[in-house]
Amino acid sequence: MTETQKIDLKTAKAAVESIAQAYKEKSELVLDPDSIGENLLDRMPSPTGWRLLILPYRGKGKTESGIYLPDNIVEENSVSTQVGYVLKVGELAYKDTDKFPEGSWCKKGDWVMFARYAGSRFRIDGGEVRILNDDEVLAKIASPEDILHF
Repeated sequence: MTETQKIDLKTAKAAVESIAQAYKEKSELVLDPDSIGENLLDRMPSPTGWRLLILPYRGKGKTESGIYLPDNIVEENSVSTQVGYVLKVGELAYKDTDKFPEGSWCKKGDWVMFARYAGSRFRIDGGEVRILNDDEVLAKIASPEDILHF
């Protein structure tokens, strides 16, 4: 087995199989986007037209002082989240030069903000994802931790 094949095999084994596994620690529920493998992405819906597939951010499961929050509180916070990670971009997203004269607002792999009730929500194995229209992205952000979640 060549060194490249060993690395590819190691990467394939490390790739997560569900969204629930894409979080660093179960107690913290902090998303690690780098752990989302191509196998999982291939199984997710591909947005059509001008739409984006977004994985909403789920906040930490414990406070700064180390107190664990009940699951229902973490779930309520994740439902009201307005920040997400761009997983996929439709083939027509940001192609309308009249609407987007400066080009695209975001790309795959960016953290973005969106309105609380924007897009269509649906559940997949281990979590929830949203499909948003390209013009529903409000802002691009460096990190979800920079935004307060209530």
